[in-house]
Formats: sequence, structure tokens, C-alpha cells
Amino acid sequence: MKKSYCPIDTFINSIKGKRKGTIILYLFQGDKRYGELVKLMPDINERMMSKQLKELESDSLIIRTVFPEVPLRVEYSLTQLGKDIHPVLKGMYKGGLLFEKLIENPAH
Repeated sequence: MKKSYCPIDTFINSIKGKRKGTIILYLFQGDKRYGELVKLMPDINERMMSKQLKELESDSLIIRTVFPEVPLRVEYSLTQLGKDIHPVLKGMYKGGLLFEKLIENPAH
């Protein structure tokens, strides 16, 4: 994570990427295994999913927990920071719905 000129830019730079906001919203519902996240978002390939998860982890938004079992089990969960930004992402989601309505019905 890198500080920008404006805190809004810092926030957006931390969550921009292929479906990072969606990953955070799903993890707010509870811890998820990698395979669960892949199934929830079939439009993102596994390589991109891994990249986004690593970036979210490096930005302190999620925690990757490895359980020493056979086969290996890995779960992802939100950090406190990830939980704290949930209301902002939820607001962005609602805003996105408004824009989608405008796209579907441009007469308004």
C-alpha cells in the first residue's frame, strides 16, 4: 500500500483490481477457502484470483491462514481494517446499482 496525495486515492488504489472489492464483501460474510472464492466468482481465472488475494494480504486487508493438514487447507479472512472498510464498499455497491439502472434505462 502506498500513500497518495489524497486519502480517497489511497483507498481506491488499495481496493482497485479485478474483483478485490467483491472478495472483501464475500469475506465479510465469513472465512472462505480458496476454492470457495473461485466458485463464487467464475468470471475471474485462478491466476488472477491468486494475484488479488496476495495483494489484499500485502495491503493488510485479509489474512491467509494455512492449516498444517493433509491435504493442505488454506482459509482467507478479513483483518480489522478489511472489516472497517465494509461500509464504504457496501455504499459503493449501492452506488454501482444506481449507475447500472442508468445504463439499462438511459432516458432518465
